[in-house]
Amino acid sequence: MIHKKAIVIGGGISGLSAAYDLTRAGIDCTLIEAEARVGGVIDTRVASECTLECGPDSFLSAKPDALALIKEVGLEKDVIGSNDHQRTTYILKHNKLVKLPEGVMMIVPSRAMPMVKTSLLGWSTKIRMGLEYFRQPQPNKSHDRSVAEFVVDHFGQETLDYMAEPLLSGVYGGDPAQLSIASVLPRFLEMEKKYGSLVRGVLESRRKSAGSGPAAPLFRTLGGGLGKMVTALSAGLKIVHGRAESIEKTEAGYRIRINGDCLDATHLVVACPAWSAAGLVQPLDSKLGDLLGSIAYSSSLTLSLIYRDRDFDGQRAGFGFLVPQKERQRLAACTFVGTKFSGRVPDDRIALRCFFGGIGDGPVLEKTDEEIIAMARDELRRILGLTATPINHVIARWPHSMAQYTIGHQGRIEEIRGRAKAIPGLHLAGNAYEGIGIPDCIRTGRAAARAIAGA
Repeated sequence: MIHKKAIVIGGGISGLSAAYDLTRAGIDCTLIEAEARVGGVIDTRVASECTLECGPDSFLSAKPDALALIKEVGLEKDVIGSNDHQRTTYILKHNKLVKLPEGVMMIVPSRAMPMVKTSLLGWSTKIRMGLEYFRQPQPNKSHDRSVAEFVVDHFGQETLDYMAEPLLSGVYGGDPAQLSIASVLPRFLEMEKKYGSLVRGVLESRRKSAGSGPAAPLFRTLGGGLGKMVTALSAGLKIVHGRAESIEKTEAGYRIRINGDCLDATHLVVACPAWSAAGLVQPLDSKLGDLLGSIAYSSSLTLSLIYRDRDFDGQRAGFGFLVPQKERQRLAACTFVGTKFSGRVPDDRIALRCFFGGIGDGPVLEKTDEEIIAMARDELRRILGLTATPINHVIARWPHSMAQYTIGHQGRIEEIRGRAKAIPGLHLAGNAYEGIGIPDCIRTGRAAARAIAGA
């Protein structure tokens, strides 16, 4: 019997989850991470007594994988939920912040009066939304479409411009004209197939869930920051810092060259971004490498600005605001950290988390810290009327970090999974495949570990 030995390439949450499970299963596992720290885009820092997330700040409660792992590593008592009782999101329109109407599920209205009263959309769009309720299923809509085509088909161009685009930009940093509805919003596609009308689908879904107990908060996180999960997962792991230079197939499995040395393993989990994985797997299967290399990525940058509460002279805008592409200069979104999650910011401080980048603005990452801060302050002055000087700041740059699920993504992933499965001992994990959120990444990492443990 061959002794199992695994190597995991990539120390983000996907790779950490795989390595954690493999190690617990008694399998000799080495995690390779190119950067000096593990965690990938999960990066919690503390500045001026504020707990700041430089990457994702939370995960969706509706997806169970993150919470399940958090419980297993003993951090359940640290879990907190978003303050949904005061959740208000604003959209910038004609240089004014307008509240996103209550009852909207991404792009789908579920309450009539908030939509009637909002100034975010014009009357022609509101009437179109009302008539959408009577839409019937259309069997000829089975082909993959862009998010833009799907949204315009149901609710019109204005809904795309002032709801779908800014909301999706905060998740993917992508272009709705390129993103696949089947991969990005599969639930809405299922509603369309079953009901025809998304409004009827959402109302029916809410009717079925009524009476099932108090609703969970939309988002969850850890009180001390998601970095605590990274620390818990990495404790006890065998970690080598360096860039995996090449992968070679051997009789016993794989040989990975790193830092001029070679490591051997019977099983391999490639959990780095697809653009990095492409070159590594090319010698194993050139077509697989090409497919991985075809997955596009966008870049992002977060800037956290900390203010004294007594000095803050700008508009207080709920959880924060989104800037649609039609209104955008460089700032894409801004979150009021202390409003969204309690305990992150002292009472005498206000922390704003500003987002830049996306598929059309990767060059913003090349700006100096001083240029980024000046740019943000100028836009916050325009949008919030904020002139106060921040007392501290934290900047994080994330080049080529967010996978783009473009049209045809599901077909590409099916072929990628099929070709990878044909290579014994090779497993893929990460945000490039079936979801970019923390729970999705954890799921792919743990699935790879289960496959190895059960082999």
